[in-house]
Amino acid sequence: MRSPEHIQIGAFTHVRGELLTFAHGGQITIGNYCYIGEQSRLWSSAHIHIGDRVLIAHLVTILDNLTHPISARARHDHYRAILEKGHPKVLDLDEQPVKICDDVWIGCSSVILKGVMIGQGAIIGAGSVVTTSIPPWTICAGNPARVIRELTQAERA
Repeated sequence: MRSPEHIQIGAFTHVRGELLTFAHGGQITIGNYCYIGEQSRLWSSAHIHIGDRVLIAHLVTILDNLTHPISARARHDHYRAILEKGHPKVLDLDEQPVKICDDVWIGCSSVILKGVMIGQGAIIGAGSVVTTSIPPWTICAGNPARVIRELTQAERA
């Protein structure tokens, strides 16, 4: 994995999990007053952006890439390269940035996949798998995650 200059953490943010960038790329930016729970992992080879006041519970995984090539041959070559020479410096993992807007809460054991934007104030229920973007001020849950309901004006304060 790459050096820590590709990871930026805002003021008053606590990270109890792991922030990882791949050898061929990746960037993680985390805003102010955020929390990343124990055993959560952010794996970036493109860009994972987390806004301000975001709460990420324990055991959450956030990926902005496929982690391995789709083709069996390329996947095996990738695996062998890691074993023999370390992570490749050039690799196509269909990277797509992830953006988590301000005031989002992600429940424990959720998975956020590449290309997703989670809108401001959204709540992701525990154990959800988020495969598409989530509108702001909604509660979403399930596999794949679906909108359960919109937050009321009082709940948005």
